[in-house]
Amino acid sequence: MTAAGFKIWVHGKVQGVGFRYSTQQQASQLGVLGYARNLDDGSVEVLAWGEPEKVEALIAWLKAGGPRSARVDKVFTEPHQPAEPPRRFTTG
Repeated sequence: MTAAGFKIWVHGKVQGVGFRYSTQQQASQLGVLGYARNLDDGSVEVLAWGEPEKVEALIAWLKAGGPRSARVDKVFTEPHQPAEPPRRFTTG
C-alpha cells in the first residue's frame, strides 16, 4: 500500500463542539490513521495517514464543514511524512 500523509489545520468554531471526536469517527469509518488535537489558537490540527483516496475523502469532509455543530472558516493542508506511521486515530 502506498500511504499518503497530510497535516491539516482547521480554523473556525471547531473547539468545544465535538469536532475532534467527529473527526475520529469519520477517520475510523474511512480507515484513516492519525490524530486530531486542539491548538492554543482555537484551531484543530489533524494528521491524516492512509490510502490516498481515503485521506482525500477525510480532507474533503473537513473542508465541507465537518460535524454539523462546527463552523469551518479555513482549512490548510500540507503533505507530511511522520517519522513513525500512526497505528490508530486518536484525539488529544
